[in-house]
Amino acid sequence: MNKTIEMINNRVSLRKYEEKPISKEHLDLIIKSAIKAPTAGNMMMYSILKITDAEIKEKLSKTCDNQPFIKNTPVVLIFLADLHKWFKYFELSGIENVKSPGMNDFMLGVNDAVIAAQNAVIAAESLGIGSCYIGDIMENYETHKELLNLPNYTFPAAMLTLGYYPENYNRKFVGRFDEEFVVFDEKYKNIKDEELKAMFELKEGTFPKTNPFNAKNHGELIYKRKTTADFSVEMERSIKENLEYFLGNKK
Repeated sequence: MNKTIEMINNRVSLRKYEEKPISKEHLDLIIKSAIKAPTAGNMMMYSILKITDAEIKEKLSKTCDNQPFIKNTPVVLIFLADLHKWFKYFELSGIENVKSPGMNDFMLGVNDAVIAAQNAVIAAESLGIGSCYIGDIMENYETHKELLNLPNYTFPAAMLTLGYYPENYNRKFVGRFDEEFVVFDEKYKNIKDEELKAMFELKEGTFPKTNPFNAKNHGELIYKRKTTADFSVEMERSIKENLEYFLGNKK
């Protein structure tokens, strides 16, 4: 196994960091690696917010589903799908009746942003810098729009916390679904009920003896903890509010 594949397989989501800032050299390498990521039509329909300000991190730790570790991370990177710059440029180019960004632009921008984020994750890992994806940045649209000065036609597609691994950190690996349930040859495979149960056997093995949702199995636990939880409801509301611009319902 080569070093790159070994590093990818050895990565874990890191939420506790060594108490020291990320060096400028390392942060520059991470950013430059992110910018080298594949991008649709070489348009780079994204922007990266680099956040070290303690007050902003404190606020994000509360608005992103109350996760205190966020405020202690040395650096936060937010990857925006950004169609604002391109369509402003189209207007500056003298194009008449410029079409507003649509859902196709939105999806390409999200793809660009997330691909760049993963490049940053791998680059960071190679430097001994751990990371954690924070999907909750998609919540609280209005608050984040004001806090981060986000123009219309931008969308916070991904957020990363970054920091050095603590010395002698004990990595705890979480099992993934078996490949047979994820990778299908040529066409999608509609998994039968028996196979679906087999797919989730790994997850059922991690089912807690007690849980605050009084769930009887792993499926009900995840449904109540994720699908119908308050943060999930708020995330859906925020995404829909942002999409109103891309759907042409707001200008």
